[in-house]
Amino acid sequence: MTVSRTPGVPPAFSPYQRFAVGLLTLLQFAVILDFMIMSPLGAIIMPTLSMTAQQFGLVVSAYAFSAGIAGLLTAGFADRYDRKKLLLFFYGGFLLGTLWCGLANSFEMLLLARIVTGLFGGVIGSIVMAITADLFEPALRGRVMGLLQGAFAGSQVLGLPFGLYLAAHGGWHAPFLALVAMGLVGGVLIAVFMKPVNAHLTAGRADSPRVHLWRTLMKPRHWLAFGTTALLTTGGFMLMPFASAFVVHNVGIPLSDLPAVYLATGLATLVVSPLIGRLSDRVGPMPVFYTGCAITAAMVLIYTRLGPSPLALLIVVNVVMFVGIFSRLIPWQAMAAGIPSPEQRGAFSAINSALQQLAGGVASLVAGHLVHISVDGQLQDFPRVGYVVIASTVVAAVLMRQVVKTRPAQSD
Repeated sequence: MTVSRTPGVPPAFSPYQRFAVGLLTLLQFAVILDFMIMSPLGAIIMPTLSMTAQQFGLVVSAYAFSAGIAGLLTAGFADRYDRKKLLLFFYGGFLLGTLWCGLANSFEMLLLARIVTGLFGGVIGSIVMAITADLFEPALRGRVMGLLQGAFAGSQVLGLPFGLYLAAHGGWHAPFLALVAMGLVGGVLIAVFMKPVNAHLTAGRADSPRVHLWRTLMKPRHWLAFGTTALLTTGGFMLMPFASAFVVHNVGIPLSDLPAVYLATGLATLVVSPLIGRLSDRVGPMPVFYTGCAITAAMVLIYTRLGPSPLALLIVVNVVMFVGIFSRLIPWQAMAAGIPSPEQRGAFSAINSALQQLAGGVASLVAGHLVHISVDGQLQDFPRVGYVVIASTVVAAVLMRQVVKTRPAQSD
């Protein structure tokens, strides 16, 4: 998409682009909240359902594994249909899976519900990324990714505190049921107001789904991107499942104060994410990305070694850590959106999301075996998780450099 503008002046969103990015952000909010809510609810779900740390890690990773499998199965078909229709199909399945989570009453039922939710919800992110690349030119993508990542912050500012409030007053099922009700609104908006996203179909490819998938997989530059995304995912999947238990039992923050931690972190991220996107567009993604890697490594080392601490210190550490994490993620997503050709964008995004989810599932399982819960509820050996996150950050930084070296001078 070409936007006429004066040289040196940042391009502006069209009215429909503003609407589209708002709608996609709302969608991301629902999907991200569905995954994130498991972390703060872990301190409630584990004792209620008599789950061990390993079982809870399995529940978290089940979503990731099923999402990864679904992404691989749909990759060959991802560029053969209107992306709006694909989005509606998978979003509907995601809402049904979330409803099942809200009705589960045992470890086994919750595990099955998370598998179903992952089969549909895990594909949504890849469709959103493909739509974003179709609708927004490269010079706008940093800002768009910053706004989309604002959905993560919004889920913390609005979703997590409200979810914890509902869980405290209506049981841990209530947040999932509320999420379904809210998600139905987003589904109606997509169906009624979103335009078809089918420009990629004009390429007129005759490839079968298997051949299309194979050709997408055969590009070495794609695999560098897949590896970078998977490594950047490791931190969230390893830290988040046990964050609430660590904060309550190791840092000594009362469960009633958890909403304040998520609220402060979310507010800071909500403000910083668009700024990171703009900075990435202005100075380039590489400097922002490497700065984010350095901040992330330093703060993860501090966070995972925290002992009993005041609430204010925990909030500061948490906020700075997430600023570092998003300073890696936003510029990388803006760059990755332009790596595949338009006719391979859906398949690339589906595979990228699938491998990201599979890597995250492995990370959750590994974290569940690296840490142990003592008789007094404390999380033991949590610094080991931090070391793995730091190592993955360093390797991702090396791969990012290789992606830049192999990227064509002109890329959409």
